[in-house]
Amino acid sequence: MAIGTLYRAAKEEKTVQARALRLLCSWLSPQQRVEFTRKGYFDVVGCDTGKRYRIRRGTSGNVNEIDEYGRLSTGWCFVPVGGLIEGDVMLAQKIALETEEERALSIANSFPGPIRWRRLGSRPSEGRTAQVPGQLS
Repeated sequence: MAIGTLYRAAKEEKTVQARALRLLCSWLSPQQRVEFTRKGYFDVVGCDTGKRYRIRRGTSGNVNEIDEYGRLSTGWCFVPVGGLIEGDVMLAQKIALETEEERALSIANSFPGPIRWRRLGSRPSEGRTAQVPGQLS
């Protein structure tokens, strides 16, 4: 049984997805790698404006600006041409923001930051918040 588990793990490591994630991780700083491993995202700094961005696991709509309070704000959707898989898309987004931020954002579609529903009277969390009408705190 242990040999079967080991074989499956070795086979999975040779998949396109695993190779793409390994390549992505090889481009991440140690801090980014820890964030990505633990939380499924990493932060980058744009080369032109110095703004911080969070790149989450995904292939579209997975990039958000981070405001001065550390909350997610405006989202950005931009992907490389070619139908690439998750790790490769995230690596392309990282490189684009760190080397050609203004150009990348000039072709990206923007969308409002995440909405986190909360109870009336509770403290806002990460991102924009909306209160549920008629809900008491």
